[in-house]
Amino acid sequence: MENALGLVMTGGGARGAYQAGVLKRIGEIKRIQTHGNPFPIIGGSSAGAINGSALAVGSDDFALATHVLASLWSRLKPTDIFRCDVLSQTRNSLTWIRDLSFGGLLGGGNARSLLDATPLWHFLNTHLHCERIQDNIKRGYIYALTISATNYNSGKSYLFIQGAKGHPMWNRSRRVTLATKITVDHICASAAIPLVFPPVILKTARGTAFFGDGCLRLQQPLSPVIRLGARRIFAIGVRGENLEHQEESADQRTPSLSQVMGVLFNVMFLDHLATDIEHLERLNELIGTGHISESGLAGCEKMRPLTSLHITPSVDLSQLAEQHQRDMPYLIQYFLSSLGRDAASCADLMSYLLFTSKYTSALIEIGYNDASQRIDEIENFLYSSEDGETESPSATPIGTGKSRQPGSLAKRAPNLVKSRG
Repeated sequence: MENALGLVMTGGGARGAYQAGVLKRIGEIKRIQTHGNPFPIIGGSSAGAINGSALAVGSDDFALATHVLASLWSRLKPTDIFRCDVLSQTRNSLTWIRDLSFGGLLGGGNARSLLDATPLWHFLNTHLHCERIQDNIKRGYIYALTISATNYNSGKSYLFIQGAKGHPMWNRSRRVTLATKITVDHICASAAIPLVFPPVILKTARGTAFFGDGCLRLQQPLSPVIRLGARRIFAIGVRGENLEHQEESADQRTPSLSQVMGVLFNVMFLDHLATDIEHLERLNELIGTGHISESGLAGCEKMRPLTSLHITPSVDLSQLAEQHQRDMPYLIQYFLSSLGRDAASCADLMSYLLFTSKYTSALIEIGYNDASQRIDEIENFLYSSEDGETESPSATPIGTGKSRQPGSLAKRAPNLVKSRG
């Protein structure tokens, strides 16, 4: 743990397939196939919580886990995530109409979400054997898994941590950490996109409450793995690198509801990680110029060096989603299209909800190719020491060995960062 490597994956609904593609390519590195899981600390939220939990479940055979994860994403159907039948959508639509039209007279608050995500629980329960996480921790294949969720009752960000005995715990303003055995319920809570999927009820040591997407309140996604002891961080984002260089739209029409929701989701899922990385780079610059010492400022926590590597899509995933919108079941496509005036106005929103095999397979391929383009850089980072020298192949990181029952799943400059909440 002196040079522990942490993996950070944020949310993004269907965009999580991109992360699976990156991980699949990493799993093909020969040294990983020999030495096992390179990430003793894994942190995720929303779709990143699903992928992170899958890696923790299969951390005894990391290469196989990444292959199975990508395979599951590539075969995904909308019916695996939410109900698409006429009866479900009709009932849901009538509930919204009743609340919006007659809620003041008849009593509102009955509408919970745009879609019914009950199938997601069954899908994850079938493919994720979460009871294996503790066994892998005991056997040393992984040190800790942390996933985030937002408590709708208190408005606080909750971090659920399952780790080795004596792992760090902390609480900060509006942030709560709980040591617990992570289950499919925790994962579904972390992945419950606001407005789109209904809240998930969880029983915790602090009582029973309703939870939603972990990205909603986790504004510093690097923080959990740092506090758990990571000295190096590998982060997988889901925002296209060239997105910031696009020209501003000249459309003078009033934005549709789907456009507004798309922007809100971009802020929640994409901007937090990018902002945290920028903050990390700024700290590196300040320390490098001597404006801040590693001992930290008076009254603040001690700062410590932290190297990081960030990989993001090479294409705009919203534009890709626009090309695949017709792959969505007609009823759901009709329902979501009613929120926007055309396919372009629905592109951002669709990029998070397009759980179709053609779209997710395309994302996996993009992630795989992006990782392949930087595979030497990635391998050097995974097996480098803090002074930048590559570790000897004879070194044995956490995750060595194979399990007899793998289960179904069953160029960036080094950065410096302080321990943050």
